[in-house]
Amino acid sequence: MSRLSRDSSGALRRFIEHEATGGLILVISATLALMATNIGGFERYYAQIIHLPVSVRIGALALEKPLLLWINDGLMAVFFFLVALEIKREMLDGYLSSRDQVVLPALAAVGGMVAPSLIYAYFNWHDSALLRGWAIPAATDIAFALGVLALLGDRVPLALKVFLLTLATLDDLLAIMVIAFFYTEQVSLTQLGLAAVSLAALLALNRMRVSRLAPYVFIGIALWIFVLKSGVHATLAGVVLGFLIPLRRKDGSPLIEAVEEGLHPYVKFLILPLFAFANAGVPLAGLELSALLAPVPLGIAAGLVVGKPVGILIACVAVVGSGFGRLPEQVNWRHMIGVSALAGIGFTMSLFIGTLAFGDSALADAVRLGVITGSLISASLGAAILLTSPARNRQG
Repeated sequence: MSRLSRDSSGALRRFIEHEATGGLILVISATLALMATNIGGFERYYAQIIHLPVSVRIGALALEKPLLLWINDGLMAVFFFLVALEIKREMLDGYLSSRDQVVLPALAAVGGMVAPSLIYAYFNWHDSALLRGWAIPAATDIAFALGVLALLGDRVPLALKVFLLTLATLDDLLAIMVIAFFYTEQVSLTQLGLAAVSLAALLALNRMRVSRLAPYVFIGIALWIFVLKSGVHATLAGVVLGFLIPLRRKDGSPLIEAVEEGLHPYVKFLILPLFAFANAGVPLAGLELSALLAPVPLGIAAGLVVGKPVGILIACVAVVGSGFGRLPEQVNWRHMIGVSALAGIGFTMSLFIGTLAFGDSALADAVRLGVITGSLISASLGAAILLTSPARNRQG
């Protein structure tokens, strides 16, 4: 048991360190996007690149979309596939499988979604079209948040990092459910029926415990095409596929973990940086404070900076005060306030939900402005609070 505990702790440390490095890469990608949209002459080329028409044709089947949508609908489906794999593994064989470990971050995740959504709605209640963005400030960017924690070193107990990791994972699961139920366009029943056939085939593979990946990938691509054409957002195909990959092979060796390890470098070094570069460009020329005070960016920024920590802390106080849960080991309320502020870093998921809510409309820049501003303030505020906490030795 002690060896198992050490192995589990080591795997968790490697996962945290692996995810944390992605934060720096996202910062670089977002910075390059901001430079491309604000340095004379480059803005035109940036727009031409992300709106470049890209088509794929196989016989009579043809898909043609701008490069931006291939990234947001296609590559991000791979990202959500990886998220689903991680959630399934942790629910069946990790820290999400223990009630004692999951109660506090689970309710905190709910509070951290409800409060920022209400704050956004408060600022945009007057316009039903603007209300479509209510979920934008409700998600946490795990790579950015863990990256900030990594920079703080021994001032942050390992248990606090585990809490944030669990919170952000459950946050992603809630965001997936929100996308499925609230950001689906008009549905084509024919394409949805074909998607259901693909889903049945994947279920059959899962029940037979087929451990070769090729059949899953082949049927998963077909599922993605049918879901894309059905009107349901195509990234949900990645989620479904991830949950239907068996946890282990027939001989008992891990399958999901192996797939995760193979995919992580591509997601971290290619997919998420491309997404950040394609979606973070905000023209800053002539930008005034009044732009941030417009309802959409103000609602997003306030939701991230105020709503996230308030919602998380209210839930945590309720859980601990009622005796249904307790704070993680060597974690105090100052730590909880700091990590709750860091949860307001919404970058990747917030930008993604923003594209679902408003597309590439005139509101796209307002969404980016609110997300980037709110995320930067949340990162600075959370880091400042945790830096004033007494240094602790890492626990492992």
